[in-house]
Amino acid sequence: MKQSDDSSIISSLAVKLIMRARYNDRKAVLEQVRMLSPGLDPHDQNMSELRGGMSAARTRLAALDASGYGATRNYLDGAVTQLSPFIRHGLIQLSDVRDKALADTPPQRAEKFIQQLAWRDYWQRLYRDAPEDIWNDVESYKTGFVAADYADALPEDIALGETGVACIDQFIGTLLTTGYLHNHARLYLAAYVCHWRRVKWQAGARWFLQHLLDGDPASNNLSWQWVASTFSHKPYFFNLENIEKYSGQSIDTAFKRNKPLAGSYDDIYTRLFPNLEPR
Repeated sequence: MKQSDDSSIISSLAVKLIMRARYNDRKAVLEQVRMLSPGLDPHDQNMSELRGGMSAARTRLAALDASGYGATRNYLDGAVTQLSPFIRHGLIQLSDVRDKALADTPPQRAEKFIQQLAWRDYWQRLYRDAPEDIWNDVESYKTGFVAADYADALPEDIALGETGVACIDQFIGTLLTTGYLHNHARLYLAAYVCHWRRVKWQAGARWFLQHLLDGDPASNNLSWQWVASTFSHKPYFFNLENIEKYSGQSIDTAFKRNKPLAGSYDDIYTRLFPNLEPR
């Protein structure tokens, strides 16, 4: 217990030192963070361009378009809010976001956005009541496989974004360099890890939490479980056509560079889940 208390004090002091210090540029901030965080990978030199602080939080909240979110949220260039890092670190409360959405948008047009806030609140309540349970399978897999059939560790090629599947590597590159990823891209990556590569969702969830600026254990882990099917009645998966539809021109969806993802949903279902009855 004493060691845990000391670690908490050191962590708190480190944050205060960084906040009070003055730096010439962001590189100097990175070096200070590294000095105070010996567990960081020394080869990771990435620093996200996303800016924090209360001013940025208020600006982002003021730009909230709940109606646009509902209509375009699945598109990688849709009207997503990018409020999650500010919510995750306590600069904005869910109630603030809800009130802003309802003040600007008729309830029926804000419904999809409010639903997402409700899911986040639900996940937080589950986490609060049983913090260790979010790391355990809520239910068994519905993939025709059992947990022992999945690898425990994340393969290195995934961690480095060198899978050879072009769009997957692009998504990983965005995650590693910005600390942020559109929710639909997160689902694509999670499905690729769990179903194409048959890796346990826990390995993927830890990987995301290492890189996401909005990495929240409750939302992150239970979303991974939803994809894996341990917190859902079926696994989530996709095909190359779906990525092409929602990513526009920004993502490389050429067939020859994304062959493992190509095919109809029925074909991919049979390929990924051979032990299940055909759809």
